[in-house]
Amino acid sequence: MGEIEIDLPERLEMQIAQLIEEEEYIDRQEAVEDLISIGIRTLRTSGRRDEEEEFDEFEDTMGGDDEYAF
Repeated sequence: MGEIEIDLPERLEMQIAQLIEEEEYIDRQEAVEDLISIGIRTLRTSGRRDEEEEFDEFEDTMGGDDEYAF
């Protein structure tokens, strides 16, 4: 299996941690592999989204310090 190293924005780190906490995934590696696969499939079927549109989607979803939201 290939290996890559990436730096993720904190909001993505928090969202991945929440998915693991909610037992959607066993660990970070499984979550990242699956989420990348989902993203690639989505890109192939619907095309690339505008970056501003993507930012707007998450702008109002992050809760306070103790809350993670999508």
